[in-house]
Parts: sequence; C-alpha cells; structure tokens
Amino acid sequence: MTPELTVLTLAALLQCGQMVLYSIAGNAQAGTKAAMSPRDRNIELTGRAGRIKRAMDNHFEGLILFGIAAVVVSVSGQSTGLTAACAWAYLVARVLYIPAYVFGLVPWRSLIWAVGWFATFAVLLAALF
Repeated sequence: MTPELTVLTLAALLQCGQMVLYSIAGNAQAGTKAAMSPRDRNIELTGRAGRIKRAMDNHFEGLILFGIAAVVVSVSGQSTGLTAACAWAYLVARVLYIPAYVFGLVPWRSLIWAVGWFATFAVLLAALF
C-alpha cells in the first residue's frame, strides 16, 4: 500500500473517531430521546458540541478531495516522497484541527486548515505534473 493510501485509511479512522466524539457530545447536550428520534426537526447543538459537529463536517468535506488525491496518485503509480510528505501533513493538520476548532483557537484553526488544504492541493498537482 502506498503512503498516501495508508494516510487515507488513517484519515477515515480519524473520521470514525470524530463521529464517536460527536455522538457522545450530541447525546450529552440534546439527550438520548432526541438522538433516537427520526430527526424530523433539526437538532441545533451549541458550544463545544456544535463545534465538534462542524469540525466533523469539515473533515467530511476535506476527506473527499484528499481521497481523490490519494487514489489518483496511488493508482497512477505517481507516489513520491513529496506526495507522501503532503499526505502526512494533511493527516497531522486534520488531527490538530479538531482541538483547534473545538476550543476556538483563533487564528490557529484557520492556519491548520490551510496546511491540510494546500497539502491536498499539492498532491493533486503532483498527479498532473
């Protein structure tokens, strides 16, 4: 397995962890009855629980692009030291993004997000050139 696919797998596991964290925080705030309901009405979480959800949603968005980048580089045989380093930078940024978002660390949250985005962008460019 290429380093990019290894990182993609770890990033998916990170997303699973975020889902568990969100479930715990959401249940604690909204209650079990709301969590088990058909959710015909939107449940708005606030504070840290809301930030945990938004961080999770943000990772879903970033994971789509990174997944494309990792698969394209791996399948096309273009994995290099640069693409591997960018993949690891993406994962480190995603790990750091969670507490930065949850605890409202401004401007660090945005800077950390940018590192992950640019790392993904670099892998996509490497696949083309």
